[in-house]
Amino acid sequence: MKIKLTSVSIDDYDKALKFYTGVLGFVKKRDIPMGGGARWITVVSPDEPDGTELLLEPNAGYPALKALKESLVKDGIPFTAFQVDDIQKEYERMKKLGVAFKSAPTKAGPATVAVFDDTCGNLIQIYQV
Repeated sequence: MKIKLTSVSIDDYDKALKFYTGVLGFVKKRDIPMGGGARWITVVSPDEPDGTELLLEPNAGYPALKALKESLVKDGIPFTAFQVDDIQKEYERMKKLGVAFKSAPTKAGPATVAVFDDTCGNLIQIYQV
């Protein structure tokens, strides 16, 4: 068993794609029209173009998902996490691009973590081990 696809809930395809590629630095892997305005959009790390794909999954029409996202944000819980090599460098780079961080890099046991708003209604964590 392998993890080849995971998802993050989004509210707008174009806004999410712009943030996840232009700000976070992922690259678009797939953008497949699914009919009725729906799309199957995935992004990957430029360091692993054949690695795990992140599906930008719309939450429109799913009240439970909307409620989950709102609850996670209210409780300060990240929807997902991405590993980085140098968290301080990434934090500073992203801050310069206008990313709204909820927490600066903070030691948490053997890792250092920081949490930001992805502009799509999610808190996302970056971490360095």
